[in-house]
Amino acid sequence: MSLTLSPHLLSRLSELVATQTGLHFPPERWTDLERGIVAAAPDFNFSDRESCAQWLLSAPLTRQMNEVLASHLSIGETYFFREKQSLGIFEEHILPMLLQSRRQNERRLRIWSAGCSTGEEAYTLAILLDRLIPDLNDWNITILATDFNPKFLRKAALGIYGEWSFRDAPVWLREHYFTKNGDGSFEIHPRIKKMVTFSYLNFADDIYPSLANNTSAMDVILCRNVLMYFTAQHAKQVADHFHRALVDGGWLIVSLTEASNSLLSSFTPVVFPRAVLYRKMKNTESTSRVSEHQRPPLFAKTEVALPMPPVMQPVPAATDIHVAHADPLPAPQQDEREVLSRMARSCADQGQLSEALAWCEKAIAADKLNPSHYYLSATILQEQGQHDGAIQSLMRALYLDPDFALAHFALGNLHQSQGRYREAQRYFGNVLLLLRKHPPNETLPEADGLTAGRLAEIVTSLLASLPQAAANV
Repeated sequence: MSLTLSPHLLSRLSELVATQTGLHFPPERWTDLERGIVAAAPDFNFSDRESCAQWLLSAPLTRQMNEVLASHLSIGETYFFREKQSLGIFEEHILPMLLQSRRQNERRLRIWSAGCSTGEEAYTLAILLDRLIPDLNDWNITILATDFNPKFLRKAALGIYGEWSFRDAPVWLREHYFTKNGDGSFEIHPRIKKMVTFSYLNFADDIYPSLANNTSAMDVILCRNVLMYFTAQHAKQVADHFHRALVDGGWLIVSLTEASNSLLSSFTPVVFPRAVLYRKMKNTESTSRVSEHQRPPLFAKTEVALPMPPVMQPVPAATDIHVAHADPLPAPQQDEREVLSRMARSCADQGQLSEALAWCEKAIAADKLNPSHYYLSATILQEQGQHDGAIQSLMRALYLDPDFALAHFALGNLHQSQGRYREAQRYFGNVLLLLRKHPPNETLPEADGLTAGRLAEIVTSLLASLPQAAANV
């Protein structure tokens, strides 16, 4: 494609895109920038690139307009078993040791495919786990896959792919994990599809890690061929968010072209043959390169010292002599209730779910009419894989507060993750109706700083990403 927009116009567009989305288009990528403008023009009701470009530079862009623009400028090119070197390290080193360390305790594993595009990477991870874990049904596995492009997410949720997605895949992949359709496409088996939860997330604007969008306490984050398209400043911000989203000892996997000690300075680099991976160490003061043969044991279990929930002492039975003078137990003070809730959140953020749930139960016992406690309990139960329990807890929250928008949002996400798209559509619709009562800039309770306007945009994008035929049945 030859350039038709002037260098001056492309330079201004490049600055606009960097400011609004974090995406980086130096002169050598101006062809890609112009191609994106051409693709975006019809969505903005323009028939030619010049008019669209001039309008973008003159109009104040809303967040939704920024995301439409960014969706046309991002690269959706991916395929199954892409970048086999890092996948091989994940399969041969990281995963076996993670499984070994968790097998004797809580059989739980959380993986995030960040910038999942059309889903091939996330399904590749699910297939690897299916092949490597013989007792998979005994494990609580979370594979979260996020992207900001609703079109990509819709295709990913369908799980239907053409020949091009298999161009470097092993020969057994289609035979064992896909069904061939009459039109020549291949549909992934429902058992594998159910292992992955696809969700909307924008690295530029959304809050993460957060219990609200299930992006906390991750064991492994894969973000390959994503950071390279951001400005250096924005890529560093995203990397720092990932560091907070990982548990101590967790791993970040980027592509070899994105490996950078300055960009990923909060991580400890671990050198493998033909790849460098990054680990969140408890002691982050030392970030020097660690060789394959000199690094410490990869998966030494790291515990965060937090006090156990207080034991509620039994009340002595009142005797006939003392019953007239027995004093009722004092109600917990407000600050005590907040401490219980904060401890539950702190444990959940570190992946200590049993402890988090114990603290949450204490908070509920101290304040049975607070819907926030039931919402927090639901997020923890969801991370434990107890989806029915999470739904029950959210329904209790809504019984106490029918206008609790975050509870409706969580129910929508739960039903979406289970393939119940009609129910998901209903709860997401409830969220949009409730948010009309809130100013767009109002920060919602229990939302980790999320505003009503931003949640409305996220829900709108999630509704757009639902498989339409499934959602309308």
